[in-house]
Amino acid sequence: MKKKKILFHSDFSLAKTGFGRNCRALLSYLYKTNKYDIVNYCCGTSEASPDLVRTPWKSIGCLPSNAVELSKINSNKDPQFQRDTNYGAYLLDKTMAREKPDVYMAVQDIWGVEYATKKPWFDKINSVIWTTLDSLPIYPNAIKMAPKIKNYWIWSSFATKKFHELKHTHVKTMHGAIDESSFSRLTNEVRFERRNAQGITDDTFVIGFVFRNQLRKSVPNLLEGYSLFKKKNPDVKTRLLFHTHWKEGWNIHRLADEYKIDKSEILTTYICRACRKYEIKEYEGQDQRCEKCDQKTLVTPSVACGVTEQQLSEIYNLMDVYCHPFTSGGQEIPIQEAKLSGLVTLVTNYSCGEESCEEGSGTLPLDWSEYREHGTEFRKASTLPPSIAERLDYVLKLDPKEKFDLSETGRKWALDNFSLTSVGKQVEDFLDSCEPTKFDYSKEFEEKKNLNRHAVIPDIEDDSEWLVHMYKHILGMEVDGNDQGHKYWTQQLSNGQQRENIENYFRKVASEGESEDRELKLSEILGDEDEGKRIIYVMPDSEVDVFLSTALFKSLKELYPDCNLYVATKKENQPVLDMNPHVHAVIDYADKMDDALWLEGRRDHKGFFEISFLPHVNTQRISNYSRNGKDKIAFDIKY
Repeated sequence: MKKKKILFHSDFSLAKTGFGRNCRALLSYLYKTNKYDIVNYCCGTSEASPDLVRTPWKSIGCLPSNAVELSKINSNKDPQFQRDTNYGAYLLDKTMAREKPDVYMAVQDIWGVEYATKKPWFDKINSVIWTTLDSLPIYPNAIKMAPKIKNYWIWSSFATKKFHELKHTHVKTMHGAIDESSFSRLTNEVRFERRNAQGITDDTFVIGFVFRNQLRKSVPNLLEGYSLFKKKNPDVKTRLLFHTHWKEGWNIHRLADEYKIDKSEILTTYICRACRKYEIKEYEGQDQRCEKCDQKTLVTPSVACGVTEQQLSEIYNLMDVYCHPFTSGGQEIPIQEAKLSGLVTLVTNYSCGEESCEEGSGTLPLDWSEYREHGTEFRKASTLPPSIAERLDYVLKLDPKEKFDLSETGRKWALDNFSLTSVGKQVEDFLDSCEPTKFDYSKEFEEKKNLNRHAVIPDIEDDSEWLVHMYKHILGMEVDGNDQGHKYWTQQLSNGQQRENIENYFRKVASEGESEDRELKLSEILGDEDEGKRIIYVMPDSEVDVFLSTALFKSLKELYPDCNLYVATKKENQPVLDMNPHVHAVIDYADKMDDALWLEGRRDHKGFFEISFLPHVNTQRISNYSRNGKDKIAFDIKY
């Protein structure tokens, strides 16, 4: 029986992000069932990335590798377009047409996938929006879209409750999955052994925080709370352990100076880029020397280079208490990881933290005061430093038995609500309930995009209405005043940009899109008689370059005597090649021919030619041949 195909649109499963880790855990679970044909459509990843082949399921990048397409993307001034492209909008339709999934799951920030809900196929197949919403008031578009989304999942019950208050009761909570097999409580004997190996004595009270060094992680509040705690307990040996990347976000040492905290009391994680061994020590900058490798390869962990989940569990076990102050968050996975590793957790009681602080969670809640985020007016939490100090003091003096029981309560709560076993089974049951799609992808995607560079735009006085009309009738897009593109062009108009210039730009974008729809189909041009015996030489411009290229064709035929030589160039240059005895056929050049992997094939794309030659890329596209006129001749070709 044919397996049900799932297209999982999220971060790449090997990315060290919250979405990436959820993707890896969940797809691993689903893959082991052997019930599904899985495709990971990877946000922010090039389709030519070599890492995509490292997963047992199929992984596809959402950014084109073709140099011409990338140039068009980079030249587009619309910030909404740029953002949507990075999240996968540019190649989504083509990917859906090629993969023909039974179930589409978009797992990302809401603004990273909301464009998918406007696709003509979205409500005709089994589609899921699984997103994070972390602040009140709820993002307006998220509420506006709710009636259109049958399967609407939120990572935390914080936002789900608000949807239900607004009568959108079909919205449900589905937590991000954490592989519980990677996180465990070590015995005290092993724990103290690991601490001593990192230079942490048994009598040191270690306060941990695992976080991406973003502004919404309340580092100043924690440092101030720690300072107050130290004043109350001056004789207690304490350390802060920050597992984070120090080259972004908060200047931790400057803040420490402000709160009169000795820098030696702040430990951090270093990971070796070469041997992947980690060390815990005071921060002294990036690229420190690894004793094992004898190289300057130690860096603080980041999205690009981090520890394994097993190593992370060990790092949690070096701590005595876990403190997580933040302004807002979609789930804050480190909170659950800390619980699974046997720690008592202190959490800001706002946003997803409300759920972490519920009865039975084993969390000690941190008090906060409200502030508003400029621009969005979202309510955010500023965790109160005295509350942090009070809770740290409580844990320090807690009876060991009571502390153990509290951490056990937290571990059980995390297992029941966030473990891969729990979440994976819920997702599996949903997938099994979905009927195979009967949607005709081939028919849907035969239709051209609703682009019209010749659309008549009436003289609409209101700028906002005029822009909405332009988007709809020229670019075929439904937008409103909340869209980033609409906001961008509104700002341009207020800065004095002429309507005529903006309209011309819209028509230019539509013109380029229409030409993309008329994609060259080589399969209709090439015959079957020489399949597997074709080579192609691509030289789009100019007439002189095409003429000079003919000097190479005899040599090419001698090197590949069993292959037919095809030459691709623009129509105006093709007469130069008339009657050339070495050329089997001349074909029209298309932008996609700048991509050697499209010509030669990759993964499930068979390709059209055995070998492609693209000398124009280094002369007409990138122009990297000049070398300041000082290079020495490496080859002396004699005729």
